[in-house]
Amino acid sequence: MITLILDKTLTEMSISRYELSKRTGINYQIIDNYYKNKVKRYDGYVLNRICEALDCPIEKIIKYSK
Repeated sequence: MITLILDKTLTEMSISRYELSKRTGINYQIIDNYYKNKVKRYDGYVLNRICEALDCPIEKIIKYSK
């Protein structure tokens, strides 16, 4: 099962969803959906922009568990 852990990462880094939206240039509502794990299809472009903005690997955004 794949889950998003963006909420934990942003909390650890003390960055708000609004700030991440500004850094990535991605609409706040899209960031909010990733934050709340409400995304059904993961967009590679969005994930890439988030990783670049946070300067972190994808493992800090997505978690895979069996």
